[in-house]
Amino acid sequence: MRALTLLLAALPLLLLPACSSSGSQKAAKPRTPAATTPPPGSAPAWAKGMKTVTEDKLPPEARRTLELIAKGGPFPYDKDGTVFGNYENRLPKQTRGYYHEYTVPTPGARNRGARRVITGEHSERYYTGDHYQTFEAVVHP
Repeated sequence: MRALTLLLAALPLLLLPACSSSGSQKAAKPRTPAATTPPPGSAPAWAKGMKTVTEDKLPPEARRTLELIAKGGPFPYDKDGTVFGNYENRLPKQTRGYYHEYTVPTPGARNRGARRVITGEHSERYYTGDHYQTFEAVVHP
């Protein structure tokens, strides 16, 4: 009698897998999207839908500034590499110190001019030609 009671108690546990929609098949592994590179000229996720520009469409001075950034300098202006505060909130919101700014020389300007490249901690790059009024995410061609 005791054996029959144990069998009846265990029966629902033995039948439960057979009642599920997957039966005795192995549970499917959750699919994770494969890391993909966005198509050339398309906006990467970090650009948050903003306008983009490819390096080759930037002014030559901006391309030279990007080359200096990639090499780690030397930079022609003391303010190059300083923290960009994003006070205008035109770039995606990040903690202070996340962004840094670099001067893009403006031919004929007596000062630093209005053009800048802003970099983010994760290699994001933005260009402004109008002193932080508008930005474009710099993407690879």
